[in-house]
Parts: sequence; C-alpha cells; structure tokens
Amino acid sequence: MRVFLIGYPGEMGGANTEAWHTVKLWRRAGFDVHLIPTWGFDNRWKLRLDALGCVTHVTRPENLERVPGLPGSPVVGFCNGEFLTHLHRFRALGCPLVWANCMTFLFDHEKKAFTDYGPADAFVFQSEFQRQQLEPQLAPLGYDTTIGHLIRGAFDLGEWEFRPRPHAANEPFVVGRVARPDADKWSSNTWRIYDRIAYRHRQSVVMGVDERTLAKLGSPPPWASILRPMAIPTSQYFGLLHCLLPVNGGARENWPRAGLEAMAAGVPVVAQNDWGWKEMIDHGVTGFLGSCDEELAHYAATLAYDEDLRQKMIAAAREKLVRELANPEVLAAAWVKLFETVTLCQKVAA
Repeated sequence: MRVFLIGYPGEMGGANTEAWHTVKLWRRAGFDVHLIPTWGFDNRWKLRLDALGCVTHVTRPENLERVPGLPGSPVVGFCNGEFLTHLHRFRALGCPLVWANCMTFLFDHEKKAFTDYGPADAFVFQSEFQRQQLEPQLAPLGYDTTIGHLIRGAFDLGEWEFRPRPHAANEPFVVGRVARPDADKWSSNTWRIYDRIAYRHRQSVVMGVDERTLAKLGSPPPWASILRPMAIPTSQYFGLLHCLLPVNGGARENWPRAGLEAMAAGVPVVAQNDWGWKEMIDHGVTGFLGSCDEELAHYAATLAYDEDLRQKMIAAAREKLVRELANPEVLAAAWVKLFETVTLCQKVAA
C-alpha cells in the first residue's frame, strides 16, 4: 500500500520525532512510503529517509495535484498545519484523510478546517486520555467515534542504548527533566519539588532551557545545572540521570515521548499521577506516579535510597516497552487496520 506523510521528520518536537519513528514502522510493515515536506526539508533527513526506501516529493503547495501517486492514496498529518490548509485539495484528489493531533485540545485552524470541509476520515489518538479530551470537542465538527483509532506513538527501541547509570549509597543522585522550551511544559515549582527530595547528595540537570524556561523556573539553585535545547544528544543527556522527574506547568501530557525515551535508556520515571502518564506507567512497578509535590519528591528519594528497587523498575519498564508500548508488531497491526478501513470506506463511497 502507498501512504503519504504530509510533513517531514525533525530533531525537536514530539510530532517531528514521531514522524520519523512512524515512517520506520510503516516501512517495516511493508508500506510504500512517500513524503511531502511542507515546504522545505533538511537534506540530512532526506538521506536517512532515502536509505529506508522512502520517496520524498519536493514541491510547492500550488503543485500538489502534480505529485505522482498522490491521487487516491491515504495522506497522514501529525499536527501539521499545512495538512489542514490543503485538506480540501487532498479530498478532491480522492485521498483518505488521516489526522493525528498530538495535543489534548483543538487548534483554531483545526476547528476551521473541519468546519469548512468536514472531519478527516480517520483520527489517531495516542492515549485514552487524549481520546476522552478530544472526542467531545470534535463531535460538533462532524466526528463520529467509529473513525477514532487508538494507536500508541511509534517508538523504535533500536535507536536507544539501554545503559542504566548505577547509583551507590552516598553518591550524587541526579534527577532531571527534558522538554521543549514551551512555558506550559515547565512548572514554576520545579526547583522547590527537587529541593524536597530528602537525599543529601541530590543533584539536578534539566535540558530545554531558554529565556522562556528561565522565566518560569527562576534561577537554578547551586545543586542544579541547566542546558539549552538540544545542547547535547538526548541519549547522552539520559546517561547523566538516575531518575526522570518531569513536572508540567499547564500542558497536559498526552503520550509523553520523554517517558518512553527514559524507559528505553534505563532511567526510571517519577511523574504526575495524571493524563497519559497513568497509561504509560504502572505505579510501583515500572515507575512512580505522584499526586502532589510531596509525593513526587518522596518517590524520587525512595529511588535514591533503594538501588535494588530502582533497578527492578528499570528492568520492568524496559520489558513493558518491548512487550507492549513499543512493540512494532502491535503498532503496525493497528496502522494496517486503519489504512484498510479508510481505503475500503473510500471505495464504498465512490
């Protein structure tokens, strides 16, 4: 089956990262994958995609109708505004429309596109929490629950080295958080929560700090270090940590890739007992979920003092990734079902 991704992979941002992992998953499943960058691309990514056997169509928006193979092929957009801008043109070409919103709210241009031209033919939700948040917002725009599909975000474990950092008693215990420099991703309580971790040799390294982040966090305490966005490769960053302790400042996590990355690298996660975290983490088994600042700090300290427990959680989280959350057979089967469904519906409608 031929499938078009509208957009292109990139280094930063959940949607760009997920695009890369999804394309790899599709190729592994045997799909003929084509991409239309909107409207420029990084040649380094093109070379990586070429090596997978993908086809990149470099075009201008006014020439969409001339893209070979596009008419009738399913087109997929991951939070891509240009997908929505040209939704009606894809529909006129007979393309089944597949939309994946990576947030827990609808953008204004998303509402307008579906109001003007009708909803997509299929919607991808990465978590049940996201589905519960978005379906009531989509219903007035013509959405029906039969076109919603729960598909966890593609995640290639092969890109991560499983190398947990050991921790011995009385050695520094390093907690951290990595996110894009969006104020809603960062809590103004971060330093206070970290300071409550009842472990004498507690340290912190966070990555994703710019002027916006600093305005939210405030100046780091002496025991904390800050890194700018992408200051070092993410895999190298996780190698510094004994525990990931992400605290959001407004954004409600749908299916946080940082959690998957930490689990793949061998870093246990202590997260808020809410949103998509509750579906990703089995409390007390593959990580900890804290319902308040005090609980978050307490669970981080627990890991600092109990290395055996920390290592058991690391192993359990990795096993859950392999078995379920990042299992390529499970994820590919869900995409195959989706594409078969929208293609069949398209034929019936014709």
